[in-house]
Amino acid sequence: MTTPVTVHRLEAKSHDTPDEVRTPARTRVEIVRLEGYTLGRFRFEPGWRWSECIKPVVKTDRCQLSHVGYVVSGRITVELADGQRRTIEPGQSYTIPPGHDAWVEGQEPFVALEVMSAEEYART
Repeated sequence: MTTPVTVHRLEAKSHDTPDEVRTPARTRVEIVRLEGYTLGRFRFEPGWRWSECIKPVVKTDRCQLSHVGYVVSGRITVELADGQRRTIEPGQSYTIPPGHDAWVEGQEPFVALEVMSAEEYART
């Protein structure tokens, strides 16, 4: 059985005034740090592709982070190293294992809230 995590103070912060912002090509990552948690609002513009926009920053062949999040708007397709592919759409929560590429589908920006990888994502 997993022990529940307990927080000790009431906090609220806005992603409109984040603690940190990262802006690689066609990318905006707004980081909010709360007691014991880091959340990120990720915004990827049309034409964004991990292997073109983030790979030059982190210098790995594929994204090596695990992701857990929720899609606010837009669509993204994720492709694993074994060829498995899935398009994730607004209203869906998701998990993505390490070893993937991804790209925005269509002409609408992809916006998601990340609850697992935000602290490390697109960090130099």
